[in-house]
Parts: sequence; C-alpha cells; structure tokens
Amino acid sequence: MKQIYEQFKKEINAYKYALWLMGWDDETEAPKASKAYRTEQLEVLYTLVYKLEMDEKRLAAIDQLAKENLTGPFKREIELEKKGIDQLRKIPQAEYIAYQVLISKSSQIWAEAKKNSDFEAFLPTLEEIIVFQKKLIKYLETDTLKGYDVLLDMYEENMGIKEYDEFFKVLNEKLVPFVLETSKVKQKFPSVLLKGSFNIEKQKQFNHRLADILSYDLKKGVIKESVHPFTSGVVSVDTRVTTAYREDLIDAAIFSTIHEMGHGIYEQQVNPEFDGSILSGGVSMGIHESQSRLFENMIGRSKAFWDTYYPVLQQTFSKELKKVTAEQFHLYVNRVKRDFIRIEADELTYSLHIMIRYEIEKALFNGKLQPKDLPKTWNRLYKKYLGLTVKNDAFGVLQDIHWSIGSFGYFPTYALGSAYAAQIYDVMNQEIDVEQCIKNNDIRKINRWLREHIHQYGKLKTPKEIILNATNKPFDPNYYVDYLVKKYTTIFKAYEVN
Repeated sequence: MKQIYEQFKKEINAYKYALWLMGWDDETEAPKASKAYRTEQLEVLYTLVYKLEMDEKRLAAIDQLAKENLTGPFKREIELEKKGIDQLRKIPQAEYIAYQVLISKSSQIWAEAKKNSDFEAFLPTLEEIIVFQKKLIKYLETDTLKGYDVLLDMYEENMGIKEYDEFFKVLNEKLVPFVLETSKVKQKFPSVLLKGSFNIEKQKQFNHRLADILSYDLKKGVIKESVHPFTSGVVSVDTRVTTAYREDLIDAAIFSTIHEMGHGIYEQQVNPEFDGSILSGGVSMGIHESQSRLFENMIGRSKAFWDTYYPVLQQTFSKELKKVTAEQFHLYVNRVKRDFIRIEADELTYSLHIMIRYEIEKALFNGKLQPKDLPKTWNRLYKKYLGLTVKNDAFGVLQDIHWSIGSFGYFPTYALGSAYAAQIYDVMNQEIDVEQCIKNNDIRKINRWLREHIHQYGKLKTPKEIILNATNKPFDPNYYVDYLVKKYTTIFKAYEVN
C-alpha cells in the first residue's frame, strides 16, 4: 500500500508543481493577454490532479495505511492526508474544479478593480466565491465545527470564534486603552522621510542586501514584484517572495520584503526530508505569520537593527539621507499613525485592522451581511475603530487580495501570529542575546534557534505543539500586549527627548 501511495504522490507533486509555477507566473510576470488561454490549461491540470487525488487505488491505500500501526513522520503524513481526502470526498468534483478555475482568474479581476477603485466590477466574482465558501462550510461541518469555525480551523487548527473572541477581548481591554492614551504624542520626522523621492532601483539594491543580512537563501528563492507582496513555495529548495515598491516611501518595500523573507526563511529551514510530502512547509498561517512578524517588527524595526544597518541604507541613498540620523530613522519606522492600509499599518495599531476584517467575515457567514454591502460596512468600521473616513474602495474594501482567492478565515491569523511572535521572542531572548546577534551581524544565530525550535518540524507538529515546544508554555496573548506597551513606552519617551 505504501508503494501505491508513494507512486501517486510522485505524480500529484509533479502536476502541483506545474500549477504552482503557473500561479506564481500569473501573479508576477505573465502577460495579461495570456489569461484566457492559461485558464484553459489550468482547468485541464486541476481535473487531472483531482482524478489522481481521488483515484480509488490511492484512497484505498491511504485508508489502509491509516489503520496500520505507523510511527514517526510517516504516521503524521498519513493522518494529514486522511483528513484531507475525507474533506475532499465531501465536495462534488464539478464544484471543486469550477472553484479552482474561478480563483485562478479572480485575483486578476480584483487587481483591475483595485486599480480603478471599482468594487462593483469585482462584486460578481466575489459573490461567486462566497457562495462556494458557504457551500464548503455545509460540506465540511462536523459535530464540533460549525459555520465560520470551519474556515477558521483551515488556517489555524483548533482556533474558532470562541478562541478568537477571547483573544481579541484581551487586546481590546489591555491594548486599545494604551493606544488611545498615547495617540496624542507628537511625532516629528525629517521632511525628506515624509515628502522625499527614493529611486526604486536603489530600493531594489538595498532589498537584495537584506537577503544577505537576514540569510534568506537566494539559491533557494527569488525576490520579485507583485501588486500585493506574498511568499509562495512548495519545497524548501524553491520558496519565492515578492514585494511592492513605492517611490514616495522609503520603508514600504523594506518592511514588506523583511516580512516576506521571514515567511521564506521558515519555508527554507523546514527539514528537507519533508520535501514532496504534505509535511513540507509551515504548519499553520498563525505560526507562519509569527515568523514574518518576528523578522519584520522585533528584528527589522529594532534599534539594534538600524544602529547596525542604517549606514548601508544611508550609503545607498547618500543624498536623500545625508542629514538623517540612525536614531531619527529608527523612530520614523516605528511611527504610529491611524491609517487606511493594513500592510502599511504600524505595529501598534495593526491588530485593529485585523479586528475589522474578522468582524466582517463573521457577519458574512452568519447571514448578517451581504457582499454588496461590504464597502458600506467596511467604511463604517474604519470610522468606528480608527476614526477614519475611507476615501475610495482601493483604500478600503479592495485593498487586500485575500478574499479574491477565497481566503476567508485567514485574516485573524495575522493578529494571532503577532501574538505568537511576542511569546516566542520573549523566550528566545532568554536563551540567546538577540540584540547582540544583530549588532554582530550574526542573524544566522537567530535563524538557527528558530530552525531548531520551530522551522525544522514543518507540519510534523500541530500549532499548539509548536508553541509549547518553543516556549514551554501554552499560548498567552499577554506576552503580545506587554511587548507592545514596553516597546512603545520607550519610543514615545524618545519622541519627547527628540
């Protein structure tokens, strides 16, 4: 049975690798005119993959292996495969393939709608996606998973509305008051950082330096551009990241790149023995986001990082940054501003953006909100939580790619990942001096700790097991609140001095 299973896995991997490459190309460099033809090929490939995955011989092999007394990583692999096929069996083939084709073209429809700030142009596609998601919930509901919980569990095992409501309650009670209290602090920055122009080619040069600084292996990955920065990979030796450049903001691409490299480093450091199996890659979106947030915020926005690497950036933009000090730049990249765009939100207010999306998704799937009313609801919540009047759909409901590819239930993991990161960072600092590693240009030491405690396991362990293994404690959101309060209390005092 194992031989049969392995042969099917080999064939399925080949098709999925081709599909992944086509998807990567679609998001980065594929010409627009190729869309229709490529979609035809995708439909053929998705059909072939589905037939292989649902072949009676393969299903019988997995069913039989699941009954055997397996041990080690292969036991976990078969458990995950069994869970996957049991879910797939519940979804009608025609609907499944039609949905795969739909989301293969929906991101381009979203991108055009965003470009034109035209929600109505995207609405019919979004409605189709949501209709399928609601059907999916009904197909996959169990005695313990109902409604929106079905989608949430796909991205973070054993995290449902009950757990997320409790998590966001802690943030509301302990973090929001701090944000409101400190939002009146006056922040002053050199005008060049606020109104300057920073050559994109030079930004690209610095971003490639970041790969070396952070030990993102360019032999196993690449850095490209896309409308929405993302990381994509299928094996440890092929994990790719994208970023987005803005000429008016020197730090936008820097931190989107560091963020995505955090994801990429995680993927590259998974045990290579898992390549080609379901165990390859990060265990969950929350754990994955913990790694990108740890690199972006706790390392990339630290004072030690810019004390060490600001001279490199200053040399790259010698004219623009001639009179800007490392201290001023550190304060600038940690500025706090209530703003519209989630991916550009500061570390302190970021979770408010996530709470808005979480609230909207809950309403969509409990029947209290219709897709056509999304812009109105979005704008109302941004006014309520951030005091902002959304000026158009591009800055509002169309800003994220996630819903265009059916990723409902994904957004809450961003806030969860930030909280995971704080707990991991606290424990890691007890074992190695993170600040000294940065100052010594030895971020590889940090990577080694993360590989040993988190990365190497891929999907071998559950998210809860990963957190317990890395920190010796269950997840506790208070680490996150304490970290933010301590960090920004120090930063706000520095504003007073400067």
